[in-house]
Amino acid sequence: MEENTKNQIYVIGHKNPDTDSICSAIAYAYLKNQTDDGEFVPKRAGSISTETQYVLNRFQIETPGYVPNVKTKVSDMEIRHTEGVKKSISLKNAWTILNETKGTTLPIVTDDNMLEGLISIGDIARSYMAVIDSAILSKAHTQYKNILETLDGTLYVGDEEAYFDKGKVVVAASSPEVMESYIEPNDMVILGNRYETQLCAIEMNAGCIILCGDAKVTKTIQILGREKNCTIIATPYDTYTVAHLINQSMPISYFMKAEDLILFHEDDFTDDIKDIMASKRHRDFPILDKKEQYVGTISRRNLLGIKKRRLILVDHNEATQAVDHIEDAQILEIIDHHRLGSLETVMPVFFRNQPVGCTATIIYQMFVEKGIEIPSHIAGLLCAAIISDTLLFRSPTCTSVDCDAARYLAQLAGIDCEKFALEMFEAGSNMKSKTAEQIFFQDFKVYEVEKMSVGVAQISCMAKTDLDIAKSKLKEYLKKARKEQGLNMLFFMLTDIMSETTELLCEGDGAERTAKEAFGVEVEEGSVILPNVISRKKQLIPSLLSKLQK
Repeated sequence: MEENTKNQIYVIGHKNPDTDSICSAIAYAYLKNQTDDGEFVPKRAGSISTETQYVLNRFQIETPGYVPNVKTKVSDMEIRHTEGVKKSISLKNAWTILNETKGTTLPIVTDDNMLEGLISIGDIARSYMAVIDSAILSKAHTQYKNILETLDGTLYVGDEEAYFDKGKVVVAASSPEVMESYIEPNDMVILGNRYETQLCAIEMNAGCIILCGDAKVTKTIQILGREKNCTIIATPYDTYTVAHLINQSMPISYFMKAEDLILFHEDDFTDDIKDIMASKRHRDFPILDKKEQYVGTISRRNLLGIKKRRLILVDHNEATQAVDHIEDAQILEIIDHHRLGSLETVMPVFFRNQPVGCTATIIYQMFVEKGIEIPSHIAGLLCAAIISDTLLFRSPTCTSVDCDAARYLAQLAGIDCEKFALEMFEAGSNMKSKTAEQIFFQDFKVYEVEKMSVGVAQISCMAKTDLDIAKSKLKEYLKKARKEQGLNMLFFMLTDIMSETTELLCEGDGAERTAKEAFGVEVEEGSVILPNVISRKKQLIPSLLSKLQK
């Protein structure tokens, strides 16, 4: 089944998500689904690392779906789910449906719901007002079933599944002698209760006769009709009414628009379609799903009431770190443990920011505060996030609150913190199998300061050999990355967890000078060793940005 996203609320972390960003999104979505109305769904704004994948596999959690941006889509609009019709139905039937549904356009679909065409009220009106061709009924290949339905008729001779596809429609209101001058073989003849005119029409090889005003159809006429292969229909309407209604029995396939249809898909962005909709006179536009099947229709007025994608942000509050087009979304909540960033909201939001080592610690507190039991798999995710973000409690950002939370969560998850940390870090430290790009984007963030864009990426490994491999792959790639990301400066932290030391790689004009001034050390060939520096948030970023802000 297709995912219905219109009423969902996404819980999502930053781009290039780390373990905390992913695990906190999953855990907080779980908590919100236990306590609040709505459907809360964890999502991710980038690829996950091997460390995070190890954690998800360990606790048998499905990877959150990828959201490249939060621009509104057609699926976010109020789609009018007008049921499709078959192309064989009559104009009268189509008109009735449009009146009952108060619609302006009917989609025409196949048995497997593929769109074949459209017919509008205007199309039906034009077919009725503009047609003066007496042979139009046969040209439209009209089924007798439609004629019977339109005239409330009774079939005495013939097959209702057959088609009137030859001849013209004539009204026989004169004597048999005069009728012989204008009735031709295969014609459809509308006549009254006179036996001799009925007999004359059949003898003239009419394809069909329609007897009006509840005219009696004698046995003789029926026998003769069968012999001459003439369809015989009786209707309660008078001749004038039948002549007025008969064209309404034509199938809509003859008048529907089937070429150059302007249609959209559920995944189309509204920004991409609104100009097209504004430039066309159509009132309704059909919508298809991923399988190219018809879903419904939208109109220009639906653009006015479109609902923005609703989000809860975890582990960030910087616009540069958020999912693309965050300005087009409605932010409901922010749960974070970083400095206050550049993100702005139109409406007030619930914002919880605490000086702890990990967002997962805050979410753990919220479970406790709300009295919600933490399942073992959610406890495992939260514990893994804390261990990852605090580098197994070695980071200066780590607090006693983080340590206590992690120890308790470990018990719920049935894991040993130290043993699990070793396995998790080793899973994320396999640099041999990763490309420079994969290493770079494993944990990369952008900060805006003094009209400058500064990028800071970090990897943390248990073994120095992994860091050496990463450095060799990154040496040339950093120049390319800085240019592609549009950065003024770029710093990469190669953090050795065991020795609690970081080698900082510097790229960009002024990057080496900034690092030297921030830490009071010499930078050689774009690299500097920073003992006892392992935290980007608490140790590196404040020092760098304070120098750039002067």
